[in-house]
Amino acid sequence: TAERRLAAIVRAVRAKFGRAFYGMDADYPLEKVVMDRFVSRKATLAVAESCTGGMLAKRLTNAAGSSRYFLGGVVAYSNAVKSSVLGVPPAALKKHGAVSRQTASAMALGVRRMLGSTWGVGITGIAGPGGGTAQKPVGLVYIAILGPRGAHAAELHLKGSRDAIRTRTVVAALDLLRRQ
Repeated sequence: TAERRLAAIVRAVRAKFGRAFYGMDADYPLEKVVMDRFVSRKATLAVAESCTGGMLAKRLTNAAGSSRYFLGGVVAYSNAVKSSVLGVPPAALKKHGAVSRQTASAMALGVRRMLGSTWGVGITGIAGPGGGTAQKPVGLVYIAILGPRGAHAAELHLKGSRDAIRTRTVVAALDLLRRQ
């Protein structure tokens, strides 16, 4: 009886949440869902991270078997590395800043080209506690995803501690990958 009731509740939750519902229990961590989708499509992924400092790569490699699709990543914390390693145009950094949709998109393109992946992710933002301005406050994050079906960039305004902002950024990036 309990299992029938639970099954009805799960069906109702799935119907209510639609695409936001991707699984449940320990068998469905978001990084495994992303891995399963990439592997089933024979696609590969590379990431370029700034404010998350490698946290996305860590989450992706938490899933056993991630080497079947995850090629690697670059932690590009400084503008010099963004330009010299990832090919972010210095003019774009000067005009739009390191924390911008344009920079995140250029990072995604750069890491995709550099590692030869099907998909690329670029993340840049201000995790705090300092470094924010009125125009670009702490918690402003840009995530860009570039793949065969085009590009998608998200602007996030996150609250919380430095660790919370970084963790929420990684979860948002994983969810964007899942949805793409």
